Parts: sequence; structure tokens; C-alpha cells
Amino acid sequence: MATWGRNRREGVSKLSGPPLLVLTSLASGPKHGHALLKDIEAFSGTHLGAGTLYGAIGRLVERGLIAPLPEDDRRHPYKITEEGQVLFRQVITEMSRVVDEGRARLVLLPEPAIAAEEGEVRPAGGVA
Repeated sequence: MATWGRNRREGVSKLSGPPLLVLTSLASGPKHGHALLKDIEAFSGTHLGAGTLYGAIGRLVERGLIAPLPEDDRRHPYKITEEGQVLFRQVITEMSRVVDEGRARLVLLPEPAIAAEEGEVRPAGGVA
């Protein structure tokens, strides 16, 4: 069971946002920064700025979850470490449980009126 509060080292909160996107990308093999940006945008639709990416990379390296590989023609590739693989599996498994439960509970909610633009939700009978 996850623990919340001052020490957020357990549960889904172990890893989220850009660091999770980086680990997800590196799970398919080593990549350098530009390749990470392109892959993350392709699989998630999320555009990360270079500062956000390299901030996440720095934190992941510091935590021992990814490691730099030798420079390749001025590119600096990274790979996921064994510790990173273990944490990635744990987080994805836990997130899957949360998503499954969310889907099951979603049917209990009333259906919102969906606006013409994809993903925009407006209150039924009113204007947002």
C-alpha cells in the first residue's frame, strides 16, 4: 500500500511527470537528449523543453535510475539502470492498477456534454 505525506517515496508518487516519460522512453533502449525529446513527443504527445528534459535526466542520474553512456559523436546517450528498471516496473504496475480502478468507477459518473473541440467538456445545458 502507498504511503503519502512528508515522505513520498512509496506508491505512484515515486515517479511522475518528465522523469517517468524519460524512463518510459529509455525502457526501449538507450537514447541521447534529442532522440528522447522526439520519442517522448511521439508516444505521449508531450513536448518537453530542453531544460525540463535535462533537469529530469540530472535527477534520474543522481538517483541512480539512469546512467550516461560514452559520448557518441558529440551526443550523450543514457540508459536505464537495473535500479531504474525495478522502479519503472513497480510504478507502471501500480499506475495500471489505479487506471483499471478509475475505468471501473468511470461508468458510475454521469456522461458530460462534450463540446465540438476534442476533449473540451462543457456542463450539460450551460456554457463553460
